[in-house]
Amino acid sequence: MSHDAGRGPPVYYTPPEIAELLRVSPAKVLTWIRSGELESISVASRGSRRPRFRISARALEAFERRRSGAAALSPIRRRRDQTVKDFV
Repeated sequence: MSHDAGRGPPVYYTPPEIAELLRVSPAKVLTWIRSGELESISVASRGSRRPRFRISARALEAFERRRSGAAALSPIRRRRDQTVKDFV
């Protein structure tokens, strides 16, 4: 998925294409865009009420690099003590 700056115009993907590549739902991709995790641009006309997001290949690569490092840093979840205490 790398993009070579010397070879033609930049590559842009739609949210459904990103969802298919990453094997997630398109809604999840839109969540990443709205939260700022995944950089995008809107190519909708000025009067349009709905954004038409496009994600550059470079933005996708940066997102994947950040996400690959974040998985290793996830906290360890500990189970709560399930013993029953008798208060007599």
